[in-house]
Amino acid sequence: MFEHVRHKPPTPLDQPREIVLACAPLRSKANLSTIIRMAGCCAAEKVIVCGGMKVDPTIARDSVEHLEIEHRRSLRPVLLTLKKDGYTLVGLEQTTNSSDLHTYRFPRRTALVIGNERLGIEDEELKVLDAVVEIPVWGMPYSYNVATATSMALYEYCKQYPRG
Repeated sequence: MFEHVRHKPPTPLDQPREIVLACAPLRSKANLSTIIRMAGCCAAEKVIVCGGMKVDPTIARDSVEHLEIEHRRSLRPVLLTLKKDGYTLVGLEQTTNSSDLHTYRFPRRTALVIGNERLGIEDEELKVLDAVVEIPVWGMPYSYNVATATSMALYEYCKQYPRG
């Protein structure tokens, strides 16, 4: 028999992850807090939160203490700054030209752009993006919850760069 150890320490990375999450103004504190928690688990570089939504620390847990969280008013200026800083802007959205998340190869230095729960990524922001990925949906409704979709995309990035 062997002993199971719960809550092992985080897996060390060979180098820091170069992924930033840039979130449009969200409507749900639970969605934002879940995204923050996932970003913390994946050792994301930081999360940029646009709009006035606050993080619920009971949902986000330890990530609020270990993750850089930046607050901004609107998304478009954030995207322009990230692009200038050398990030590839990858939107998580269903569009006519979006790539399947299962086959998309993320650049190491990625800014994952997350849209609003109802409106998605606005047209003016879509124009700034370098790529758009979508997660296939096989049933109804037509899309995943924003926190669920973000978790899937962030996890796919981590699968591609497992050591950082």
